[in-house]
Amino acid sequence: MRFSAFISVLRSVGPVVIGISLGFTLSLLSVNWTEEACYLNGKEGEDVTVGQDGQLKGARKPNSISTINDGESEEDFEPRIVPYKQVQQSAPKKVFRAKYISTELGMRERLLVGVLTSKNTINTLGVAVNRTIGHHLDTVIFFTGMRNRKVPHGMFVISHGDERLIWNMFQNIKYILDHYINEYDWFYLVQDDAYTEADRIKALVDHLSIDRELYMGSPEEFIGGEMEGKYCYGGFGYLLSRTLLLRLQPFLENCKNDILSSRPDEWLGRCIIDYTDTNCVSEYQGLQYHHYELEKNSDLTKEQSEPFKKALTVHPVSDPELMYKLHRYFTDIELQKTYDEIAKLQEEIKNVSVVAFDGNRSSQWPVGINPPFEPKSRFEVLKWEYFTEEKIYSCIDGSPMCDLQGIDRLDVADVIDVAMIELNKKYRPVLHLKKQQLINGYRRFDPVRGMEYTLDLQLEVVNQKGHSRSVTKRVHLVRPLSRIEIIPMPYVTEATRIHIIIPLTLQDRSYVDHFLEVFASNAFETSENAILTFLFIYDPVEAQQVNQNDIFASVKTQINTYERKYPAVKIPWISVKTETPSQIKFMDIISKKHPVDTLFFLAHVNTNVNSEFLNRCRMNSINNWQVFFPIHFQDFNPDVAYHNQQRPATVDLIKDAGHFDRRSFDEVCFYNSDYMSTRTRMVADVQENEEILETLDIFDMFLKYSGLHVFRAVEPSLHQQYSFQACNPRLSEDIYHRCVQSNLEGLGSRSQLAMLLFEQEQGNST
Repeated sequence: MRFSAFISVLRSVGPVVIGISLGFTLSLLSVNWTEEACYLNGKEGEDVTVGQDGQLKGARKPNSISTINDGESEEDFEPRIVPYKQVQQSAPKKVFRAKYISTELGMRERLLVGVLTSKNTINTLGVAVNRTIGHHLDTVIFFTGMRNRKVPHGMFVISHGDERLIWNMFQNIKYILDHYINEYDWFYLVQDDAYTEADRIKALVDHLSIDRELYMGSPEEFIGGEMEGKYCYGGFGYLLSRTLLLRLQPFLENCKNDILSSRPDEWLGRCIIDYTDTNCVSEYQGLQYHHYELEKNSDLTKEQSEPFKKALTVHPVSDPELMYKLHRYFTDIELQKTYDEIAKLQEEIKNVSVVAFDGNRSSQWPVGINPPFEPKSRFEVLKWEYFTEEKIYSCIDGSPMCDLQGIDRLDVADVIDVAMIELNKKYRPVLHLKKQQLINGYRRFDPVRGMEYTLDLQLEVVNQKGHSRSVTKRVHLVRPLSRIEIIPMPYVTEATRIHIIIPLTLQDRSYVDHFLEVFASNAFETSENAILTFLFIYDPVEAQQVNQNDIFASVKTQINTYERKYPAVKIPWISVKTETPSQIKFMDIISKKHPVDTLFFLAHVNTNVNSEFLNRCRMNSINNWQVFFPIHFQDFNPDVAYHNQQRPATVDLIKDAGHFDRRSFDEVCFYNSDYMSTRTRMVADVQENEEILETLDIFDMFLKYSGLHVFRAVEPSLHQQYSFQACNPRLSEDIYHRCVQSNLEGLGSRSQLAMLLFEQEQGNST
């Protein structure tokens, strides 16, 4: 029993004992191998080995500390303090980020067009080329030798200062390589005596591979025939790929020095062939470079050949008139192709709609136009206007009937003409239709699809045998809205200084105190980039008494007070003597005292001006493009709007507080240069009738004589207190009527006026 118990204990404890013993044994063996240390002096132990490089080597104790000098004992070791030196961080490198995403991603435009012109033709053929292709292509550059003193407006002209043809061609290629080689894939060079169909050139390069060394145009043999290869004749233009120009770039100077030629197109062709081994081709990857040589005194109406219709370029063009005729001809061709494609798509849509779930109802009429607006309530139902060829029964002024005139008359006539054309297309050659009269006409504007028309036409129908009869036909037409597009607008900035002109008469003096108080808080205290100018208007009697009794003395005192309060502010004033105050006469005086690039804001002294409106004045007034006539919000007569009520401290934009005075045209923002050019155009009329300066206001002047965009919009930040305007009977009847109506509409809302009348009637009855 004892032996079996001992064996059982040994089995459980034995592995542990053996493991501990083995561990001690291995550790002792390890100590025996690493115990001996190396000493360079050899005093303790001689177990030192010599390395191959002659240095003494030996194993170090595992727990020993290595010293700087192994010959020193550990007792002689002294710590050394290393002084801290702050690491000077270098300025971080500025990461260059491209201005445009396309630059950073290496994206390029497709086509740059260079037009080779001269001093003698830039104002004739050069202008014609620019007008025919400039708005179709992104970048058009005109290269010339000597520049005229006056460059045509809207053209980007590069002058090399030399009339030598070969030198100019060298400079043209060099300029492209220096400025545009990394921005475009294709470069098209053409003379100014060639017409270019811009859309076809764009379509051609869109289908060409950009990584090919391509020299494409009208191939010609070199003069004399001694040199192999063909160059592209310059009269019909030629395409150069970016890859080709990059390969040619290192050898361009060699071409200038080594190649002699009298023709720039031949010189360029020899340069390309010699150093890139690329010949001119008229066909590449199945795409043809079509061109057509126009005979002298040719009649375009008789040019019906296929090569002429397919041409990318036509040469030679002798005068600008012929250039415009060619542009008209090829534009008609492209327009007809577009109409044919639209008709084909409409037929396909109709055919597909037959098998659709809703049948033919799935394709709305007309095909491709948005379906009509569907009202959700009776208040959203669009009304139809009734008209005849002479009258319309929905007038702007609220009259039940008025003459159909102006743009409305042209609109109705155009719709009737289109209706007759479409009817004859449908029934010819079996029947021929002639309009006798318009019986009924209806139209409405659908904001979803455009203007819709319903016409009841009385027609004379004539068959092929000559028999005729009168019938009535109802037709429906739609003048669709075009697709939304972003149109280019000139650049404007909010940093422009505004000159605010405030005309003052004797009756306006009471408003000056409030005006200056509001303007000071909105402009003087915020350092607004604006200059305030007062225009003091005296009649002849007041002007004679100005030294004894100046009617504007109190206003001038107030101006001096604000100038002392705000030292950085100067408020100039101008005095004018006149019997009949007129906006145009005032501005004639002010315009001469300011530079041509001055931005004016002509306002009334009763108007509250703030920074928000001034910024919109800057943005909406565009030099040589647009003038801005804001519609201010005017308070109602407080005796009417707040009858038997306490007047509020501030007035909000609500219908019971005031209205946008659409009959007032007193406020206007415009540039001095636009005013001066407009006044120049009305000189002839002024010489015939000098009273026109008194009967017209600035709005009518810009509208009739300027040709600028007149931007008329409500302006919530332009607030005007109620005031009764003294209407000048010397002004035109229309202006005088507008003034009277503005006074009447500014009294109060209809409900407020009705309540006053009701209370008055009740008071009279009692």
